[in-house]
Amino acid sequence: MTDALTPAGKGDFSSGTVSSGARLNRRLLALTGFMGCGKSTVARLLARQIGWIHTDLDKRIVAQAGLTIPEIFTQLGEPAFRQIEHEELERILGEATETGKPTIVSLGGGTVAQSANTELLQKSGCATVWLQCSVEELIQRCSHITDRPLFKDETSFRQLYQERLPFYELARYRVESSVEPLRVVQSIIALGILDGVPQ
Repeated sequence: MTDALTPAGKGDFSSGTVSSGARLNRRLLALTGFMGCGKSTVARLLARQIGWIHTDLDKRIVAQAGLTIPEIFTQLGEPAFRQIEHEELERILGEATETGKPTIVSLGGGTVAQSANTELLQKSGCATVWLQCSVEELIQRCSHITDRPLFKDETSFRQLYQERLPFYELARYRVESSVEPLRVVQSIIALGILDGVPQ
C-alpha cells in the first residue's frame, strides 16, 4: 500500500461535491480514524508545518465539560459525551467558516460514527482524511494507555474497530498512518487538497 490513497471511493465524501450544494472547502480539513492512529499528533505537526490553525475536538470537549473524557463517560455517560461532541464540532466548523482561517480539526475516534456529525462535516464542505492503520498496530500503540474509556480489552477493541470501519471508509481521502507522523504529514500535503499549500 502506498502512503497516500485518494479518494476513499465510498459514500458522500467520495464525489466531487461533499454534499448537495456544498463544495469542497480547501481551507478546512478534518482528520478521522480509530484511537491510536495519530490524529492529534499528525494534525499538530501538519498545522505547524503549513501555518494553519489546529483544533483538537477532544480538548474542546474537555474544556467545555470541565471534566476529562473518562470522567464524562463515568459521570455523565456516553450519550452526554456525544451531545457535547456534536455541539463543539458545530462550533468549530462554524468558527472556521465564519473567520475563513485555514483550520485542521482532529476528530475523536467515534465522531464520524454519529450521523449528525457526518452531516455537519458534509454541509461545511470539510475535506475529511482517514488515517488508516491496521488494528494490530493500533492495539500495540494503545496497549499501555489507561485514559481511553472505550478500550477495555483486545476483543472489544477489535469489535469496536470493525463497527467503526464503515464510517471511516466514508472519508473522501485516506492515508496510511502506520508510518512515522512526519511521513503521514507529507502524504496529506501530497494529496493537493489544501488551499495555498504546494504539494
